[in-house]
Amino acid sequence: MAAILTSLRNTVLAGFALAIVIWLIYSVIQAFSFDKSFWQFLFRYFHVLSGVMWIGLLWYLNFVQIPNMPKIPDEQKPAIGKVIAPAVLWWFRWGAMSTIVTGVILAILNGYFVQALTIGLVAPDGYNVGFTLIGIGMWMGAIMWFNVWFVIWPNQKKALGMVDADADTKAKAARTAMLFSRTNTLLSFPMLFCMVAAQNAW
Repeated sequence: MAAILTSLRNTVLAGFALAIVIWLIYSVIQAFSFDKSFWQFLFRYFHVLSGVMWIGLLWYLNFVQIPNMPKIPDEQKPAIGKVIAPAVLWWFRWGAMSTIVTGVILAILNGYFVQALTIGLVAPDGYNVGFTLIGIGMWMGAIMWFNVWFVIWPNQKKALGMVDADADTKAKAARTAMLFSRTNTLLSFPMLFCMVAAQNAW
């Protein structure tokens, strides 16, 4: 067991292996077949996993790292800026990318992509509040994804010294990244509400 738990790679692989075992048992009970419902389930699972990674790191940054940076002695801050933050931001931005890609695929597989994109205003089978809710959630998620890739990440590269920038530019970039990260934190609560509420509206 120690060989599994002392290695992150082994821990993750073991976690997926356990999930597959549970899925196999579930498949036997439910008379599984590789039909549309399987792909809907699979992409919903990956969408949730990706979202947990993304929002979990967003909340880590806003609830843990940013508020506690002023408490860290100056001589220790480079460890955060050069080691921890770049690793967090790598998983953060690719978690965002994976969440939006799997979310779009899931919406297409479930047949509500257009309805969600139009916030329920275009619904061939009639209006359903579920389309409005999932649409609002999707648009909030898309705004958050845009902020990650096109505002937060470019500014963090300057703030962390990954690209050349003077001290004033670094300070402005750090503030911009923080404000947009806080914007995403603000949006994360109604976004998650809409995603959950939509499931009870259909």
